[in-house]
Amino acid sequence: MNLEEIKQTARDKMKGYCRVCKNCNGIACAGEVPGMGGIGTGSSFTANIEALANVKLNLRTLHDAKTPDVSTNILGIDLSMPILSAPITGSDYNMGGAIPEAEYISMVMSGSKYAGTIGMCGDGGNPVFYTSGIEAIKKENGHGIPIIKPRENHRVIEMAKQAEEINAPAVGMDIDGAGLVTMALMGQPVGPKNLQEIKEIISAVDLPFILKGIMTVDEAKLALEAGAAAIVVSNHGGRILDSTPGVAQVLPAIAAKLKGKITILADGGVRSGVDVLKYLALGADAVLVGRPVIIGAFGGGGEGVRLVLETMANELKQAMILTGCKDIKSINSSVIY
Repeated sequence: MNLEEIKQTARDKMKGYCRVCKNCNGIACAGEVPGMGGIGTGSSFTANIEALANVKLNLRTLHDAKTPDVSTNILGIDLSMPILSAPITGSDYNMGGAIPEAEYISMVMSGSKYAGTIGMCGDGGNPVFYTSGIEAIKKENGHGIPIIKPRENHRVIEMAKQAEEINAPAVGMDIDGAGLVTMALMGQPVGPKNLQEIKEIISAVDLPFILKGIMTVDEAKLALEAGAAAIVVSNHGGRILDSTPGVAQVLPAIAAKLKGKITILADGGVRSGVDVLKYLALGADAVLVGRPVIIGAFGGGGEGVRLVLETMANELKQAMILTGCKDIKSINSSVIY
């Protein structure tokens, strides 16, 4: 099994929902929400791709970074690479339903673990989405991170407690899901949270808490003030608000103020190890990968997920050799042209 075979199989299984384009840039699927595209014109999806493409790297080969170490530690979790599987749900209405939700998330969790990293599970309008993720993490002896939608506080806390019960190393909330179309369609109350509400949730949970969906410096500061252990700089894959900037455009300013004070993850448009290097050089501690992991799961199951992640890790190593970075900590803005 190779990546081309995985892509072809995924293309067949997701026909009508994802074209598995050679260049996954959100153009062909613009407006397809539910589906795999970006909301409205799709510009927020494409902005992630374009912003990363506009970042250029300095080629350096006069150095001793011959065998880069891509391992890292995020929130106390030792990882073989700074690449995590993003929380994505809706196998039936977003991806065509060829693979049941429980089977899909199990593939993501097992494939991520076998690659030496960790996957996140998501939440959605159907309760089976979250429970399937919890069961998949439990099956992997707690190796996975549940991410909850911004429901009413008491419900978020109840769901976070389930993460504690299965010994998950962290839990989080994708606060940007406040305007998610699919949640509204399925009658699930979600909405924004103020600082006090965030503090109430975090103080009630005995796990490192992640706030996903931060796109401004002021909200990154609020996340730190609320007690979050990590933020994910993300526009939700371009799926909730049209006309946002790309993550690579806003990440440097956030990192300039928060780097070293809170763990910074970046999510949006990662398609290769070179993209991973760019986000790390712009200030992220690690990245989340979404659509390529979906293709890996649909095209090759858990083994497909593992292959996608390991391929990106190998591409990252090669990019580090050619930019003079011996380990993850040595990646900084000097890599950027």
